[in-house]
Amino acid sequence: MIQLKRGIPSASLDQPRTSANRQKNKAVKRTNTGLIFERVFSDASIAPFNQIGWEQRTAEITDDGGKVIFKQENIEVPKSWSALATKIAVSKYFYGDIGNGTNPHKGGRETSVRQLIHRVTRTIADWGMADGYFADAEAAEIFYDELTWLCLNQHGAFNSPVWFNVGLYHQYGIGKGAGAGNYFYNRETGKAERAASQYEYPQGSACFIQSVDDTMEDIMQLATSEAMLFKYGSGTGTDLSSLRSTREKLSGGGKPSGPLSFLKVYDQVANVVKSGGKTRRAAKMNTLKDWHPDIEEFIDAKQKEEKKAWALIEQGYDGRKAESGGRVACATENHANAKMPGRCCARSLKERMSAVIRGCSSIPRSINGTPAKARIVKIPPIPARNISFLIIQRAILRHSI
Repeated sequence: MIQLKRGIPSASLDQPRTSANRQKNKAVKRTNTGLIFERVFSDASIAPFNQIGWEQRTAEITDDGGKVIFKQENIEVPKSWSALATKIAVSKYFYGDIGNGTNPHKGGRETSVRQLIHRVTRTIADWGMADGYFADAEAAEIFYDELTWLCLNQHGAFNSPVWFNVGLYHQYGIGKGAGAGNYFYNRETGKAERAASQYEYPQGSACFIQSVDDTMEDIMQLATSEAMLFKYGSGTGTDLSSLRSTREKLSGGGKPSGPLSFLKVYDQVANVVKSGGKTRRAAKMNTLKDWHPDIEEFIDAKQKEEKKAWALIEQGYDGRKAESGGRVACATENHANAKMPGRCCARSLKERMSAVIRGCSSIPRSINGTPAKARIVKIPPIPARNISFLIIQRAILRHSI
C-alpha cells in the first residue's frame, strides 16, 4: 500500500525547530499575514489524487536494436498520461533502487506517480509553511492541492533537478549521514554555508552560467564546479573567450594549451558524471567569441569529432554503444566594448552582415581578451566574410551527414 507523508502540522510551527527542519532559518509565525489562495482546479471535498483515474502499467525503454535498457513493472500512472510521459517519469524521475524493494523510505524504488508528485509538492508547501509564506494552514493546503492538481493533470511541470532532488530528504530522509550537501544562505549569519547533509537544501535550478579566469587553478576549479552541478542534474555553460590562445606564449616559456584543449576535459566531465546520476549525459555548453584567435578551430571542432565517430562506425564500431560526444556551440557575438579605430567592428548581427557584404574585416583577433594590436604577438584580423561563411558551411555539412 502506498503511503504519502502528511504535511507539517501547524501546531508544530510554534515549537523550536531542529536542524532537519531548516533550523538555520527561524520560523516566524505570522497572524493574518502572508499569501491566501483560492481553489481554482482542486476540490476541497476530495484529494487531487482521487479526482482522476489510475491504472497499472509497465514502463519499458529499448535501444535501436530492440534491447531493453530499462524496465519497471506494476507502476501506477494516471490513465490520461501517454506512454511517452510514463517512460520519462518512471525512468528518469522515480527515486530508489528496485533491488531494495518498493519502499522509498528504506531505499526502495517509487512505484507510483502519486509518490513522485507528492514528494515534490508536499515539500514545497511545507517549506512555505515553515518560512511563513502562507496566511494560515488552510492557505498552505489549498496551495498544495492546486500545485498537485496542476502537475498531476500535466498543466505544468518542474525541471529535472526538482524532480530529481526535492523531497528526498524531507519525505524519505535521504542524505542523512551521507556527507555535506549544497551551500545555502543562512539568514541568521548572513553568509552562505554548506549544509550538513545532502538534499536538505536541494538543488532545484536547471541551468548555470559560470565564468573562468585564465589561470590553471580557475580552469580546474570550473571542472569541479561543473561536476557537482551535473551530480544533481543541472546543466552548465561557460564562455571560454577569457582563456589565452594557442598562439600566445606563456610567461615561463612554452605554448598555452588553448581553450579547445580544456574543452575536451570539460566534455569528458559531462560525459562521465551523468545528469542526476541517471543515464543521460550532462547538459554542457561552451561558447567562444568571434574575436578569439582560436575561433576557426572552435567552429571546426564539432565537425572533426563527428568525422572521427563516423570513421569508426564505418569500420564496424557499434555506434549505438558509443558514449555521447560533447556539444559545442559557437557564439558569433562580438565583445561589447571592442572599438578599434579604422576597423569594421561588427557589434551586432546587422553590423556583421553589413561587414560581410562590404567584404571588410571583423574585429582584429585578440589574445586573452586584449586586442592583438596592443600586444607584442601580432595576429592579423579575420575577414568577417570568412567567419560567417565558415559557420554556415559547417552547419550545412553537419546536417548533411
